[in-house]
Amino acid sequence: MSQEQPRKPEDQKEPVTYGDVFPGVQGAQLADKVVTPKDAAMIQAAENAVLGQTVKGGAAAIIQSAATQNEKAALVGSSDVKADVGGDGGGVSVKEADLPGRRIITESIGGQGSDSNQMHVDQEKQRKIHELVEVVGQYSQRAPLAPPNTMHPVGGSAVQITIGEALEATAMTAGQKPVEWSDAAAIQAAEVRATGRTNIVPGGVAAAAQSAATLNARATKDEEKTKLADILANATSKLPADKPATRRDAEGVTGAEMRNDPYLTTHPTGVAASVAAAARLNENNSSQMPK
Repeated sequence: MSQEQPRKPEDQKEPVTYGDVFPGVQGAQLADKVVTPKDAAMIQAAENAVLGQTVKGGAAAIIQSAATQNEKAALVGSSDVKADVGGDGGGVSVKEADLPGRRIITESIGGQGSDSNQMHVDQEKQRKIHELVEVVGQYSQRAPLAPPNTMHPVGGSAVQITIGEALEATAMTAGQKPVEWSDAAAIQAAEVRATGRTNIVPGGVAAAAQSAATLNARATKDEEKTKLADILANATSKLPADKPATRRDAEGVTGAEMRNDPYLTTHPTGVAASVAAAARLNENNSSQMPK
């Protein structure tokens, strides 16, 4: 341990655990273990060995952020190992497999892991996302959802924009915004509507957003906080299912973001704004299709 430990921030009373950063882990064996710098180093080494880099927003990056906060708060030492991620608890494992159209990355810590699907670049998807980014920039504001006929499609395309694509657009319109509870709630609502599931997908965007919001609430500097771009980049590849955004989806996501915002508002270029813009574009595109 270092000779001079950093002072513990007043707002961090308890250390960050694996359960805090990975809500999908089951049982107390790993969930209650404190994240330490040595754990983070082993996980980062495993990720680098297989992928050649530390994935932005991946397991190693998230754990490193948590370990840094614990060490700065003098809750752990630089040589502490709390979870024994390299021992008999399942170890650290990073595997990848290439399938048609996508690359599957599986990261396991203590025998528990999740898949992260990274799709190959889809030019049509990128076109829709950039179209949506332009619309959000032009029309988004802190107000209730506008009627569908007040927004006109930029490109005139009848192709529907999905909820996952709206989340990726948010990474471009509000990517540098630190993840807050309102963002995490909106992302969870979007994931639930995209997948049709009532529970959070382990390793998905909602789980990552909740972890980021937890860590950001304890961080003392903005540069230490996880940003929306870290969570929502390649969001479509992290969803097991996706669907075109509808007005009802937009209302649900907007309500979730507002209820969890201290001022009961939505961010003008945030998650709710992107999903709402996608829903409006989809309605306009549908109405313009030949009968």
